[in-house]
Amino acid sequence: MAKEGYASADGAGKDMDAAERGARVNRETGAAQEDEVLYTVKEDRRLLSHVPDATGHRSNRSRRGASAAMESDDYVLYEQDAKNGQRYLVDYPVKIEGEAGTLAARAVDISTTGILVRLEEDACGAELSGEVKLTFEIEPGTMPEGYEMKVKKLPATVVRSFGQEEKLYGIEFKKSLAQYAAARRQGYMFTLAIFFLAVITLIIVLMRAESVIYFKFNRWLYLYSIIAATFLLTRYLFAMFYRPVPIDPDYTPGVTIIIPCFDEEEWIQRTIHSCINQDYPVDKLEVIVVDDCSNDRSAERVQEMIAELKAADTNDSAYRVFERIRFLQQPQNLGKRDAMARGAKEAKHELLVFVDSDSFLDPFAIRNIVQPFKDAEMGGVSGRTDVANTYTNALTKMQAVRYSIAFRVMKAAEGYFDAATCLSGPLSCYRKDLVLKYMDAWLNQRFLGQKATFGDDRSMTNFILRHNRTTYQDSAVCMTIVPRSYSVFLRQQMRWKRSWLRESLIASRFMWKKEPFMSLGFYMGVLVPIAAPVVVIYNLLYVPIMHRVFPVSFVVGMLMMALLMSMAQLLIRRSTTWIYAMWFCIYYEAVLLWQMPVAWVTFWKTTWGTRMTLADIAALNKKKNKEKDGRVILDKAAERAA
Repeated sequence: MAKEGYASADGAGKDMDAAERGARVNRETGAAQEDEVLYTVKEDRRLLSHVPDATGHRSNRSRRGASAAMESDDYVLYEQDAKNGQRYLVDYPVKIEGEAGTLAARAVDISTTGILVRLEEDACGAELSGEVKLTFEIEPGTMPEGYEMKVKKLPATVVRSFGQEEKLYGIEFKKSLAQYAAARRQGYMFTLAIFFLAVITLIIVLMRAESVIYFKFNRWLYLYSIIAATFLLTRYLFAMFYRPVPIDPDYTPGVTIIIPCFDEEEWIQRTIHSCINQDYPVDKLEVIVVDDCSNDRSAERVQEMIAELKAADTNDSAYRVFERIRFLQQPQNLGKRDAMARGAKEAKHELLVFVDSDSFLDPFAIRNIVQPFKDAEMGGVSGRTDVANTYTNALTKMQAVRYSIAFRVMKAAEGYFDAATCLSGPLSCYRKDLVLKYMDAWLNQRFLGQKATFGDDRSMTNFILRHNRTTYQDSAVCMTIVPRSYSVFLRQQMRWKRSWLRESLIASRFMWKKEPFMSLGFYMGVLVPIAAPVVVIYNLLYVPIMHRVFPVSFVVGMLMMALLMSMAQLLIRRSTTWIYAMWFCIYYEAVLLWQMPVAWVTFWKTTWGTRMTLADIAALNKKKNKEKDGRVILDKAAERAA
């Protein structure tokens, strides 16, 4: 997903064909781009810009325009500098104040350290040079979440100009956008978030103290409120103590990335490119794409991408693309689980990384996600998943907040105890020997007599977690596409709830053996959502109707929980999306909560809900046959009546 950028504007626009390549990518994915709001990273001259040169002829740390950090032995500095230099294709107005007066321009691309501009037609006769001040607005969705803001009179220096018919200027910021944001707004946002988090936590604690006082009047209700508050507050507490495993540059075990693909023609090329374009030794990384008999042009798109990658390799095969990427096709649609299993059997390295076909890896994701495996007892690791299409609509913004809290709070708390209960589908890593050990039981998993066809990641996590450690690596990042329509989103959530319920019941058999705080948190985390619908009905319907009392305490409690989520999002992301945490909590109580009772009585169902698999087709055919039989009966009844 991310291509090489520049740390200063010295390298700005040094190749015009790169911009054209970016435009080509946008044209090719035009259908997706029109519907989704995603930032676009400017293409580098090299398609595999982050892949180390196996021949030693090129070094990613000595590129033209690289800062001193890129030459450092400190890998953290190197990684951060590389990310700061990423350029994003944009198009918005920029006001430039300098020696030539005030000029109007358009931004062409931007990084956290510099910007490339094109003067407007009425200013084409002017020349830019020296010190300038820039005023512009970073529109939501044009840069990573948290950078959307108004920039006013940012000091900068014109460092480069080029072009004849169309003159472009590379401008380097005197302070990075991250530093500017910290000085302008993120400082007070951080302070406010900390203050309100403390106040909200205090209010929740005092309210639960009240529950203890009134415990004898309704012991079950107040017991639930105490458990719910304890569970949530301890998740936030343990998340504060969590730290990812630091990078050891010399630790590079062999990794096979497996991409199960089904009807994903819009995004599969971007996924493949992000997986192969990793800052990782070429002899230690391979990519296997397994197409599960897609109904669209996914297979064709995969082959096109592989051909393009092979063509981009050097004459001396410095990137070894030919031997590092393989494409497998299932003979028929067998489901995601079988596709993952086939990739695992074909893998040649000791670690397996599973990536969803609509997810895009950060170029340093693999190097980060393997680090916990220095612990011989580690069986699996989940990376962090962020939302790629955050700013598409209100629904995707709500999901962005939910993902942020789910990973950086809930999963981080589990990672503190090395007991992550779900290694997420967008990015997860396993020891190959353990996957092969449990493969038969995993492939043939049955629950209440029905073959399990969903919840693949949670199911494999349970097999691993039973006897090994599993953790969360926050520094291993991928971006994923989330549903933008409520109908698809609700079907996805129903499927997730069914798998969560099934696998939670299975995990409950062994989680008591884990660390005591983790075990207690797990069982509280199972109880709270299962009992929530009953508690809500009791407080919002039974109490007002039967006792003529408005449930002020209950409503205030829910409000505090929503505010806790909002402030956590503000603290973590410094993003304008924090307000959508409130909306998500309201939507959850009004809609998503009531999926749980449905899941209680339908959790054995095997349909995906969002994709047509064999189980879905069978269910559809069964429904059609019933409708057909019903029509036949009605027709016969009508004939008899006539």
